[in-house]
Amino acid sequence: MGEKVYELKKIKKKGKGMPLIGDKFPKMEVQTTHGMMKLPKAFKGKWFVLFSHPGDFTPVCTTEFVAFQLRYELFHELNCELIGLSVDQVFAHLKWIEWIAENFDVDIEFPIIADTGKVADLLGLIHPNKGTNTVRAVFIIDPQGIIRAMLYYPQELGRNIDEILRMLEGFQTADEKEVAIPANWPCNEIIGKGLIIPPAADVETAIKRPEKYKCFDWWLCYRNYYKW
Repeated sequence: MGEKVYELKKIKKKGKGMPLIGDKFPKMEVQTTHGMMKLPKAFKGKWFVLFSHPGDFTPVCTTEFVAFQLRYELFHELNCELIGLSVDQVFAHLKWIEWIAENFDVDIEFPIIADTGKVADLLGLIHPNKGTNTVRAVFIIDPQGIIRAMLYYPQELGRNIDEILRMLEGFQTADEKEVAIPANWPCNEIIGKGLIIPPAADVETAIKRPEKYKCFDWWLCYRNYYKW
């Protein structure tokens, strides 16, 4: 038997709302510029970033796609794939990325979902007052298929792709080293590239913390960043 794929109409009938942080990314089969793909199965064992855009041949979206592509190798270094989405036909996506290549000499290598509106509706990407245009959103999904972050932007504001890369590195560092990531990491104003140690769960651990870590108080300890 093949893998069970969610039927989007049935999901709505069962009354399930849009997925949230910490939920499993819903299984689905989608049409893309790279052919039919099953998500999240297509990226098994990898992180992936799914990002929606309001429409092809639009100014802000064009700058975003160029920015994503120029950092594509940086995403790969973090074991992460990219996939775009909008409610447009495949031929429109193909003509748009062809235009980008001709005008900016940038070849878009990642797939783009040609959605009929069902995926966007399931993921909460359609603003009720904006017709069929998808909102500018980002989903970061880990190798276990768990949604780790959801970001939403207004139509007039393009995404900061470097911040998405920072989040990916932060998630991976936090998972690997069992730490928390401070503000503006790796350039935090207090501890620089340091990593925050989770608060002690008991008195004995709290007392011993300063012997092993740098601490401002028992509840705010950190360690230096290093790879092993």
